[in-house]
Amino acid sequence: MIDSAYKKINRKNTRQIKVGTVAVGGNSPISVQSMTNTITTDVKATIKQVNELSSFGADIVRISCPDKDSSNAIREVINEVNVPIVADVHFHYQRGIEAIISGASCLRINPGNIGSRSKLKELVRVAKDYGISMRIGVNAGSLEKNLLEKYGEPCAEAMVESAMGTAKFLEDLDFNEFKISVKASDIFLAIAAYRKLSQITNAPLHLGVTEAGTYTPGTVKSSIGIASLLMDGIGDTIRVSLSSNPIDEIKVGFEILKSLGLRERGLTIISCPSCARQGFPVIETVSKLEKKFSDLTSPITLSIIGCVVNGPGEAKQTEIGITGGKSNHMVYIDGLADHKISDDKLFDHLVELVESKVRELENNNAIDKLK
Repeated sequence: MIDSAYKKINRKNTRQIKVGTVAVGGNSPISVQSMTNTITTDVKATIKQVNELSSFGADIVRISCPDKDSSNAIREVINEVNVPIVADVHFHYQRGIEAIISGASCLRINPGNIGSRSKLKELVRVAKDYGISMRIGVNAGSLEKNLLEKYGEPCAEAMVESAMGTAKFLEDLDFNEFKISVKASDIFLAIAAYRKLSQITNAPLHLGVTEAGTYTPGTVKSSIGIASLLMDGIGDTIRVSLSSNPIDEIKVGFEILKSLGLRERGLTIISCPSCARQGFPVIETVSKLEKKFSDLTSPITLSIIGCVVNGPGEAKQTEIGITGGKSNHMVYIDGLADHKISDDKLFDHLVELVESKVRELENNNAIDKLK
């Protein structure tokens, strides 16, 4: 196995807050978030999407509350879902109060457009009364006018000043249940802002590259930005922003965390790009396995390598492995060569092995709970 010292990430010890039942910060797992793209008042569609996101592992889901009907509608949504809901509030603090009363676990507020301090003070009062948390969500595209005049353009210093000004205001009101984000669509700007912010606050940080784009470019930009910060030990919760199905945001988010050894969930597949040496159709096999186990929650590692060049070495790092041969392919169990399987039985056999490993993990978990 690869020396675990290479994989060690020392996370900054931030203070811990709660978003409903989910702990954020401290030594709690880095949570993965997404946001609905339904019309909030279409309650049935919104409930359906929240539950779909939850089934794919979303720890927290955010819902936009652009008007009174929306902030009231989330009450019906919350009654039908099992994941904490963050109400996304802009421009009018009253939407936040309505969302709190409707049962939101957290509010996202934007210092650039939430309004006067007196309105924010009233919002904090209600948040304290109901025991919910907040996210100070700074965005490079919507900074306060006075900061744009001071700095001339969106920059890391302006974003951090915006975040810390609101943070101090909340702390002066004896409200510390907040996390902070300083997002930008430019990954260099986002990274610089988060690094500066991390040096001067112990508040938990919500990471993201905002408005990253469609699936492929957005995945690349988000992975570079979020992973760079996570490897610095910065970040307590993440959201990958994609112009795509929100489920894709959850999948990519978990892949980022899994790649860094920060979360374990579902099937992790190591696979080769395939070439003329492949002994079986690697790409097709991997695609079918990913589809088959798309909703798997148990953490299982699987190597699918088409030939013997790297196959045996990669198999040593996974629980189940397959290395292509001419007509029979070597199957590895827990890193050791175990038996061979023919072409026609390959896919079904891999499915059986994964399902067997799932049952083993579930049995072990059940035993642990009894101890």
